Amino acid sequence: MWMRSALVLCLTAAALTAQSKYGVGRPATETDIKALDIAIAPDGKGLPPGSGTAVQGAAIYERRCQRCHGAKGAGGDESPLVGGQGTLNTPKPLKTVGSYWPHATTLWDYINRAMPFKEPGLLNPDQVYAVSAYILHLNGIVGENDAMDASTLPKVKMPNREGFVADPRPDVKRAR
Repeated sequence: MWMRSALVLCLTAAALTAQSKYGVGRPATETDIKALDIAIAPDGKGLPPGSGTAVQGAAIYERRCQRCHGAKGAGGDESPLVGGQGTLNTPKPLKTVGSYWPHATTLWDYINRAMPFKEPGLLNPDQVYAVSAYILHLNGIVGENDAMDASTLPKVKMPNREGFVADPRPDVKRAR
């Protein structure tokens, strides 16, 4: 809820500044804010209905992701999504979804918001769950027929889940 309040204040302040200085823009409406209020928490709060498996995600990945991320997530124009386990304490760590990311829900959130690169938001929730499952499967984290949804995705134990230092500030809640 705090994110929504902060977003309202930022959008409203930006619109009012633009309106008064340049005579353009308008205050954000509840509909505007709701459209941008798509953050997914590590515990899965905010995940929509839907589901997908790695088997379903393979075809979507091939069509929508492979061009940039390479066959089976090995890397291409962009960094690899797969591999790197055991490299974080080496001179050349490979930070991938499977070696570095602490929460599977972050993968869903990122794909939903930003992928495919030239058409962010193109994939529907079922497709995002399926691509997430595929990438997790390629990293050996879930089985190819394991259904990922709002209930199962937050329960996925990422290999580096405990590899981050908690924020010690008293005003920051720790989500695990």
